[in-house]
Order: sequence, then C-alpha cells, then structure tokens
Amino acid sequence: MGQKVHPHGLRLGIIYDWDSKWFADRDYTQKLHEDLRIREYIMKELPDAGISRIEIDRNANLVTVTIHTAKPGIVIGRGGGRVEELRTGLEQLTGGRVRVNISEIRVPELDAYLVARSIADQIERRVAFRRAIKQAAQRTMQRGAKGVRITIAGRLGGAEMSRRETEAIGRVPRHTLRADIDYGFAEALTTYGVIGVKVWIYKGDVLEPEEEAYEEPAPEEVEEAAPPPEPVRTGPAHVAISVEEQEAVARQAGREQEE
Repeated sequence: MGQKVHPHGLRLGIIYDWDSKWFADRDYTQKLHEDLRIREYIMKELPDAGISRIEIDRNANLVTVTIHTAKPGIVIGRGGGRVEELRTGLEQLTGGRVRVNISEIRVPELDAYLVARSIADQIERRVAFRRAIKQAAQRTMQRGAKGVRITIAGRLGGAEMSRRETEAIGRVPRHTLRADIDYGFAEALTTYGVIGVKVWIYKGDVLEPEEEAYEEPAPEEVEEAAPPPEPVRTGPAHVAISVEEQEAVARQAGREQEE
C-alpha cells in the first residue's frame, strides 16, 4: 500500500533528462555533495527570484550552472552585478571556474514548483487554503494545461488534527510514461506547523519523433493506360456505308448500264 514514485524520476531517460550531467568514477560522492551545495547556495541567495530548477553540467575544468527562473531581471541585477556576485560565490564554493546561464520561464503558471511555492506563500500569509488551491488550479488550466492536481496536507486552518485536501481539474495520467507531467513540492512554514503542497501538471503526451512524423499512407493511384495510337493509313480511305445505301448504289449502277 501507498507505494509512491517521483513523477520526474519515473520518466528519466524516457521523456526527461537529468538535471546534473557529468560522469565520475572515484570522486562521485564529492561531486554529488558539491551539486547539492551549489543548489542550496543559489536558492538561499536568490529566494525571491522564482527559481524552478537548476541544471549543472561539468566539463574537465568548468562547471556550467543553468538557472531556470520566472524573474530573470532579479537574478541578473542592475548592470549584471548580482549574477557576477553569484558567480564569484560559486567559484569560491567549488574552487574552480563556474559559468552561469539564465533561462527564462515564460509561463510560470505551467511550472509545478512555482505553482506549489505560490500556494505555500499564500498559506503563510493566512490566505484561505481552499481559495488558494482553487484559484491556482484555474489559472493553470487557463494557460493551456490539460490537467492539474493539487494536494495540501497538515494542520489546515490551524486545526488540532492534520488532514489532507485535494483539488483536481482535467486528467493527470500518472501511470502513463509518455505523459509530460510536471511535479513540484513546497512547504509552508506556519505558526501552527508545516503544511506541505504537492502539484502535478499534465501538459500532454510526448511522442517519439518517428511516431510524430508517421502519417497514414495515401492509397496508390492506378494510372489509366493510354489508348493505343491509331494505325497510320497509307492507302485509300475506306468508308463504311449501310446496306440500304449499298442497294441504292447498285440500282443506280443498273440504270446507267441500261441506258
């Protein structure tokens, strides 16, 4: 009972790629913990930048960090000063060269983590939780999602006993591997305890390239054979006449002979 699996981890290598792209043999543990420290440092330095996820790509002597954010202006800062401070801090943390790339999330309502973080912030500001999750689900559907599911759990409304509330619109096929389902989790730290927020957003199916390009073959059209050319006549032309015409010609010839 209750066997849960992370929607992103379930689809790794099928429709999703890894957030960390590197290979290590002996120093795997060191690099893994360095990745965790990089992500923690960025989220701590830029808590208000609407950062959804951070990709880390390692080459021989360069670490490339790609920040996916809904507010790139906050990450870059005035004249690029804030991103330079961030890069300097990451180089001190890792002890090597770091390059920082910024990718803008154009529709934050379709990003599950940002939706979950928005609901958690509203709960921390004492907004009614039912209204918060209902409005978030409706906004997500209005921006083109095929389905959304939001679950919150904890001491909702300051109740003595914790419980769970769910809001679902559309369909979210969580067992379908080719379904593009974004998943996000956030926590609201309230005075009466921690409230967890989980969001699933279904954006449609991801098809294989050959599956997308496949089209039903059109029925082959059978070309009609051209009629054979008429034979070229070299002698006198023969004209077909009826029996009555033949008899009339014969009678005319007989009269001419009698005369």
